Amino acid sequence: MRPSGTCLLLVMLLTAPLAWSSTASAAPPAAGNATSTSTASLDPEAITALTRMGKALRALPQFTMAATTRTDYVLDDGQKLALAGTVDYKVLGPDHFFVEIRSEHQHRQLFYDGHTLTIYSPRQKYYAAIEHLDRSSQALLSDSATRLGVEFPLADLFLWGTPGFPTDRLVSALLVGSERIDDEPTRHYAFRQPGVDWQVWISDATGLPRQLLITSHTDPALPSYQATLRWDTKRPVAAKDLVFRPDGATRIAFVPAAPTDDDAGNGDR
Repeated sequence: MRPSGTCLLLVMLLTAPLAWSSTASAAPPAAGNATSTSTASLDPEAITALTRMGKALRALPQFTMAATTRTDYVLDDGQKLALAGTVDYKVLGPDHFFVEIRSEHQHRQLFYDGHTLTIYSPRQKYYAAIEHLDRSSQALLSDSATRLGVEFPLADLFLWGTPGFPTDRLVSALLVGSERIDDEPTRHYAFRQPGVDWQVWISDATGLPRQLLITSHTDPALPSYQATLRWDTKRPVAAKDLVFRPDGATRIAFVPAAPTDDDAGNGDR
């Protein structure tokens, strides 16, 4: 099935970048902004804390996570707008998840069952599906931006502690200090990779990230993305909540932003 002009526009909206990730945003820096690894500070304590946080995330068999976000958008004249939103994840096992992204300007839901990724726009009642992926959540999110043109919000939650996020790409890592996020004690760390600075506040009690701040160097306006995270790791995640049900929605073709030979067979289904 080929989408009409309206449907094609919707697919483009569905597959546009959803939010920022410190990995997805790590484009090469502009000349003069690069930080030399020979002069950068790589605090071993900060690297250890990042590794420990990755292990804590990977040890979770399931979780629900709700985040309030603020995303900077840069206008053509360079003015920045900060727009609020929310991101909600439900994750079960290594290859089932549901994510919902809400703001005044968009509402999207994404479902993954280990085989099929479904992208749904509740406001327009259209959805697109990419089938036969047969991958873990970590594997899907690690290259979904390049293979499918879909960038997941807070994708690093799935990548920290895996080969998809090697710490040797860091050119700076430091402990900033202690801080309370929603009255919860945390340790505040700052990191730099080529093209992006990012900060994370890690809970003293759980070892999980409580806040993220990512700043891109690929735009002179230095836009940022901030997310404050609230975790529920005890309440069971029901498999039925991760299943997409069309309920009268119309299926349209998925059009990757930059299709590869491997993806060519997944477009019109």
